[in-house]
Amino acid sequence: MDDQQLSRSLDSDDPAVGLRAVGALHRLAEVTEARYVALARERGWTWEQIGDALGVSRQSVHVKHGKAR
Repeated sequence: MDDQQLSRSLDSDDPAVGLRAVGALHRLAEVTEARYVALARERGWTWEQIGDALGVSRQSVHVKHGKAR
């Protein structure tokens, strides 16, 4: 789903269309979060700094992203 499709879908009054758009947003957020967490770790950020930036605990971000990949 490209940006224009996503924008139109979020304005839809059809719940099925809107919910698919929400799913696309969730997937985009997860991929984007993983990318920037990895970048932060490469640049020496601590789990606490990353958690603070995301508004979550260091433990929760470490559990989610701390596994060896």
